[in-house]
Amino acid sequence: MFELVRKNKRIAQLVLAIIIVPFAFFGMDAYFSDGPGGAEVARIGDYSITTQEFEQALRERQDRIRRESDGQVDSALFRSREFRRAVLESLINDRTIAMFAMDRGLAVTAEQLQDTIAREAAFQEGGGFSRSRYEQLLQAQGMTPTMFERSLAQDLRTQQIVQSFGQSAFAGKATVQRLVDIQLEERVFSTLRFAPADFEAGIEIADEAVQRHYEENRERYKQPPRLRAEYLVFDEEAMLADVDVDEEKVRAYYEANRNQYGQPEERRARHILVRVAADADEATRAAARERAEALLAEVRAEPERFAEIARESSEDPGSARDGGDLGFFAPGAMVEAFDEAVFGREPGEIGGVVETGFGYHVIEVTEVKPSSVRPFEEVRAQIEDELRRQEASRRFPVLAEQFANTVYEQPDSLQPAADAMGLEVQTSDWISRADGSIAGYREPQLLDALFDAQTRALDENIEAIEVERGTLISARVVEFEDARQLPLEEVREDIVAELRAAEAARLAQVRGEEVLAELRDGQSAGQEWSEPVAMPRGNPELPAQAARAVFTASVEALPAYVGAPLSGGEYGVFRIEEVIHPEIGLDDPQVQAFALQYDRLVAEQEFAAFVAALREQYGVEIRVAALEPPEN
Repeated sequence: MFELVRKNKRIAQLVLAIIIVPFAFFGMDAYFSDGPGGAEVARIGDYSITTQEFEQALRERQDRIRRESDGQVDSALFRSREFRRAVLESLINDRTIAMFAMDRGLAVTAEQLQDTIAREAAFQEGGGFSRSRYEQLLQAQGMTPTMFERSLAQDLRTQQIVQSFGQSAFAGKATVQRLVDIQLEERVFSTLRFAPADFEAGIEIADEAVQRHYEENRERYKQPPRLRAEYLVFDEEAMLADVDVDEEKVRAYYEANRNQYGQPEERRARHILVRVAADADEATRAAARERAEALLAEVRAEPERFAEIARESSEDPGSARDGGDLGFFAPGAMVEAFDEAVFGREPGEIGGVVETGFGYHVIEVTEVKPSSVRPFEEVRAQIEDELRRQEASRRFPVLAEQFANTVYEQPDSLQPAADAMGLEVQTSDWISRADGSIAGYREPQLLDALFDAQTRALDENIEAIEVERGTLISARVVEFEDARQLPLEEVREDIVAELRAAEAARLAQVRGEEVLAELRDGQSAGQEWSEPVAMPRGNPELPAQAARAVFTASVEALPAYVGAPLSGGEYGVFRIEEVIHPEIGLDDPQVQAFALQYDRLVAEQEFAAFVAALREQYGVEIRVAALEPPEN
């Protein structure tokens, strides 16, 4: 679902992102009722996770992975037991935390829910919340407002729990300083590289070695079953060319939605902040307000000195050096009280002290950019595209059914469906079941259907399959080859090249280790070292094994020598010449940044332990058979 909680505390955000799967299509009713029928996949106490919920979660996770990887995903991943187990474990964690939240009576008010939704940028148009856009986006996700709001309410309840871990995690500065010192340590070294290419001359690979390698690795030289397929892709994009947009509708849409094509008013402001902790006592708050009132009186007396006073007195490090200037921003960009003050004052007006969660502010509006609307001709193409897509979306369900019916009712060819829908029949290259794709989609159901023996025997179209929301594909096999053992002669060159490369890499390492031993005995390397480079421990530009060798080497006596394999079969010998420890103070920004990361790690570990304890408390039972991938 939409990341409506992303603006909250960083620990809560991270832990939610890592441990909590979005609740997606299941609202609170689904989490705390028997739900739809179907076999149970798991039980947590008295509550169950049904097969339907599990299958829905699998589809959601698959869709998310495909989006994040642009569809380039090995379909075998989705059929694996490990993938199914990971999704189920996430569901169990979700349900367990939801049960705990309900047991503790954690509440989300209607105002909190409305405020969270209204502030989500995805639901805004023209600088404000748009109900129509909200409903349109939810509909595109297959959700109703009620479903979404129930799901969001549960996310916010869960976040209340997670935030407590983010707030309690704390690392001592001295500890963090030592860790940063280690992390930022640099070692200066030079390198001798021993490349396999320098040892290939004269390497002969005997026929017996080729034969032996082939026999010992016959499975590697089996070609799996493969096929070529014709296919049709039907989606909204395919419909756009046939959708005409009336000029009057375009202009009417523009007039009705002018605010979408404008720039909302923006204001530039500067401020002086007297910072107060959220948990400060009344005396501290009163003292801070008194100081803010004094600063207000000072800038009112000499407005031309506002920037100077801000540089001297403001406790906002981000703006103080700029005289308190915050630049231009639109409504809603700042916290509510600050926002109201800025957009409720005239330019040059220095109103009363404003209190926010950060402390007390003295604010001046310095400049206003009025709202503007782009002319019709400038946005005509954009509106036409939007209306064309809306119409295509409206027609899609009916035409999708027609597409599915045509490929099913006329199974001997895809051409009738192509003619009826204005599509082009395309042909794939050779594909295998394990790593094949049709039109870039590695959809297991699609590939399973094509490789099904009965489908091939009937020589018919496969039924239309939805590979992602709004995209259907039908296909048919045009050529098929059974699995076969590739003959030795067909793979001989590849085997010879592999064996030669392996032997050259072995010889490079042998020579490198000989030189390393000579160096440690005080002898000369006999060849030119690279220029010295300084490399930090926390960001090594070496392969893991080589970096480990360099940074674990004893440096009591310098130079020190170590060796390790590099990428591409190379071997490296490293001469460590210097160790640099940076001077890091407790208030150094790097210490502060590392402390945040360390706090986050502690919070993640504490939260994981908390979830594990909840699972033990409620009792979790998993039906192991549900984890097995379905038979093809």
